[in-house]
Amino acid sequence: MLIIGLGNPDRGDDAAGILVARNLREHGIKAVEHAGAMLALLDRWAVSERVIVIDAVVSGAAPGSIQVWDPWKVPLKRTLFRASTHEFSLADTIELARVLNRLPTWIRIYGIEANRFETGIEPSEEVVSAAKRVTVEIERIVAGGLSVSTRAGTRT
Repeated sequence: MLIIGLGNPDRGDDAAGILVARNLREHGIKAVEHAGAMLALLDRWAVSERVIVIDAVVSGAAPGSIQVWDPWKVPLKRTLFRASTHEFSLADTIELARVLNRLPTWIRIYGIEANRFETGIEPSEEVVSAAKRVTVEIERIVAGGLSVSTRAGTRT
């Protein structure tokens, strides 16, 4: 299984995915950080049939809310990833991968609701707490103890 935490650790809540990747590594689970171009994900996840991606989202929900998507069942809304500084968002990359038949067989997207994106600030307490909750859930998935919902869902 490939676990990818997206974000920019220098832009407040945009570090959500990076925080989860770092938490997982502290618990002995391999996870990578990705702050580069979203299109590079196509090559990065080509090596695995099972992929989890974690990123900050902006949906209007309470900061720290957690959403999970199976892009095979529910398309990602491009507007959720509008805090990205990339020309191609995660949603764009997922749709391109689908068209090119390069979407992993099993993929889950974890979105952590973010609020603050200023350069040089720390992530909010809500996002740090949500990153810990997502870390625990992914640890369970890796251990084989939890089946992730196949529909979009929100948790707090």
